[in-house]
Amino acid sequence: MGDKDFFSWLGLFEGYSEFYGSELTDGKALQVWSWIIDKNHPLTGAVAIDDDGTYVGLAHFRAVPQTLSATMGLCLDDLFVTPDARGAGTGRAIMDFVKQHAKDKGLARIRLITAADNATAQILYDQVGTRTDWVTYEITV
Repeated sequence: MGDKDFFSWLGLFEGYSEFYGSELTDGKALQVWSWIIDKNHPLTGAVAIDDDGTYVGLAHFRAVPQTLSATMGLCLDDLFVTPDARGAGTGRAIMDFVKQHAKDKGLARIRLITAADNATAQILYDQVGTRTDWVTYEITV
Protein backbone atom coordinates (compact mmCIF):
# COMPACT_ATOMS: atom_id res chain seq x y z
CA MET A 1 0.00 0.00 0.00
CA GLY A 2 1.06 3.57 -0.58
CA ASP A 3 -0.06 7.11 0.13
CA LYS A 4 -2.67 6.98 -2.67
CA ASP A 5 -4.44 4.21 -0.72
CA PHE A 6 -4.85 6.16 2.53
CA PHE A 7 -8.46 7.33 2.27
CA SER A 8 -9.74 4.05 0.85
CA TRP A 9 -7.84 2.14 3.55
CA LEU A 10 -9.21 4.55 6.16
CA GLY A 11 -12.79 3.70 5.18
CA LEU A 12 -12.02 0.01 5.70
CA PHE A 13 -10.22 0.65 8.98
CA GLU A 14 -13.21 2.68 10.19
CA GLY A 15 -15.45 -0.29 9.36
CA TYR A 16 -13.11 -2.65 11.17
CA SER A 17 -12.98 -0.40 14.25
CA GLU A 18 -16.76 -0.04 14.26
CA PHE A 19 -17.20 -3.83 13.95
CA TYR A 20 -15.21 -4.30 17.16
CA GLY A 21 -16.79 -1.30 18.92
CA SER A 22 -13.48 0.55 19.13
CA GLU A 23 -13.41 4.32 18.81
CA LEU A 24 -11.16 5.34 15.95
CA THR A 25 -9.60 8.76 16.34
CA ASP A 26 -7.63 10.60 13.68
CA GLY A 27 -4.53 10.11 15.82
CA LYS A 28 -4.96 6.34 16.03
CA ALA A 29 -5.67 6.03 12.30
CA LEU A 30 -2.62 8.11 11.39
CA GLN A 31 -0.42 6.11 13.77
CA VAL A 32 -1.47 2.76 12.29
CA TRP A 33 -1.11 4.12 8.75
CA SER A 34 2.39 5.40 9.53
CA TRP A 35 3.35 1.93 10.77
CA ILE A 36 1.98 0.28 7.63
CA ILE A 37 3.85 2.51 5.19
CA ASP A 38 7.11 2.56 7.20
CA LYS A 39 9.34 -0.07 5.59
CA ASN A 40 11.29 -0.31 8.88
CA HIS A 41 8.21 -1.12 10.99
CA PRO A 42 7.14 -4.77 11.30
CA LEU A 43 3.44 -4.05 10.63
CA THR A 44 2.40 -4.22 7.02
CA GLY A 45 -0.92 -4.38 5.30
CA ALA A 46 -2.82 -5.30 2.19
CA VAL A 47 -6.16 -4.34 0.74
CA ALA A 48 -8.61 -6.24 -1.44
CA ILE A 49 -10.09 -4.36 -4.37
CA ASP A 50 -13.07 -5.65 -6.36
CA ASP A 51 -13.46 -5.62 -10.14
CA ASP A 52 -15.00 -2.12 -9.96
CA GLY A 53 -11.96 -0.71 -8.14
CA THR A 54 -13.75 -0.53 -4.78
CA TYR A 55 -11.71 -1.32 -1.66
CA VAL A 56 -13.55 -4.21 0.00
CA GLY A 57 -11.15 -5.69 2.54
CA LEU A 58 -7.97 -5.23 4.51
CA ALA A 59 -5.39 -7.23 6.39
CA HIS A 60 -2.70 -6.05 8.80
CA PHE A 61 0.08 -8.49 9.63
CA ARG A 62 3.64 -8.69 10.92
CA ALA A 63 6.53 -11.09 11.19
CA VAL A 64 7.12 -12.41 14.72
CA PRO A 65 9.76 -14.68 16.25
CA GLN A 66 8.59 -18.12 17.36
CA THR A 67 11.03 -19.05 20.08
CA LEU A 68 10.09 -22.69 20.64
CA SER A 69 10.74 -23.54 17.00
CA ALA A 70 13.49 -20.93 16.49
CA THR A 71 11.67 -19.75 13.36
CA MET A 72 9.89 -16.64 12.22
CA GLY A 73 6.14 -16.67 11.76
CA LEU A 74 3.48 -14.21 10.77
CA CYS A 75 0.76 -12.79 13.00
CA LEU A 76 -2.41 -11.71 11.22
CA ASP A 77 -3.60 -8.95 13.53
CA ASP A 78 -6.58 -7.65 11.56
CA LEU A 79 -8.78 -8.97 8.79
CA PHE A 80 -11.85 -7.07 7.62
CA VAL A 81 -14.21 -7.44 4.69
CA THR A 82 -16.98 -4.92 4.01
CA PRO A 83 -20.49 -6.26 4.64
CA ASP A 84 -21.36 -6.05 0.92
CA ALA A 85 -18.35 -8.18 -0.03
CA ARG A 86 -18.80 -10.90 2.61
CA GLY A 87 -19.60 -14.36 1.36
CA ALA A 88 -18.02 -13.67 -2.05
CA GLY A 89 -14.59 -15.16 -1.31
CA THR A 90 -12.88 -11.89 -0.38
CA GLY A 91 -11.75 -13.13 3.04
CA ARG A 92 -10.33 -16.29 1.53
CA ALA A 93 -8.57 -14.27 -1.20
CA ILE A 94 -6.98 -12.09 1.50
CA MET A 95 -5.93 -15.21 3.41
CA ASP A 96 -4.40 -16.66 0.23
CA PHE A 97 -2.46 -13.40 -0.26
CA VAL A 98 -1.23 -13.42 3.35
CA LYS A 99 -0.22 -17.08 3.05
CA GLN A 100 1.74 -16.37 -0.13
CA HIS A 101 3.38 -13.35 1.53
CA ALA A 102 4.46 -15.56 4.45
CA LYS A 103 5.77 -18.21 2.07
CA ASP A 104 7.68 -15.61 0.04
CA LYS A 105 9.29 -14.28 3.25
CA GLY A 106 10.24 -17.78 4.44
CA LEU A 107 7.94 -17.60 7.47
CA ALA A 108 7.03 -20.91 9.10
CA ARG A 109 3.42 -20.38 10.18
CA ILE A 110 0.61 -17.86 10.41
CA ARG A 111 -1.09 -17.11 13.70
CA LEU A 112 -4.71 -15.97 13.46
CA ILE A 113 -6.68 -14.26 16.21
CA THR A 114 -10.29 -13.15 16.39
CA ALA A 115 -12.94 -12.38 18.95
CA ALA A 116 -14.62 -15.37 20.59
CA ASP A 117 -18.00 -14.20 19.25
CA ASN A 118 -16.84 -13.57 15.66
CA ALA A 119 -18.38 -16.73 14.20
CA THR A 120 -17.94 -15.58 10.60
CA ALA A 121 -14.16 -15.20 10.96
CA GLN A 122 -13.96 -18.51 12.80
CA ILE A 123 -15.66 -20.32 9.91
CA LEU A 124 -12.98 -19.02 7.54
CA TYR A 125 -10.15 -19.66 10.00
CA ASP A 126 -11.39 -23.24 10.59
CA GLN A 127 -11.19 -23.78 6.82
CA VAL A 128 -7.67 -22.41 6.37
CA GLY A 129 -6.02 -23.29 9.67
CA THR A 130 -6.11 -25.38 12.81
CA ARG A 131 -7.69 -24.16 16.04
CA THR A 132 -5.14 -24.35 18.84
CA ASP A 133 -5.46 -24.97 22.58
CA TRP A 134 -3.75 -21.67 23.45
CA VAL A 135 -5.69 -19.19 25.56
CA THR A 136 -4.93 -15.50 25.10
CA TYR A 137 -4.68 -12.97 27.93
CA GLU A 138 -3.99 -9.24 27.99
CA ILE A 139 -2.42 -7.10 30.68
CA THR A 140 -2.97 -3.36 30.61
CA VAL A 141 0.10 -1.41 31.74
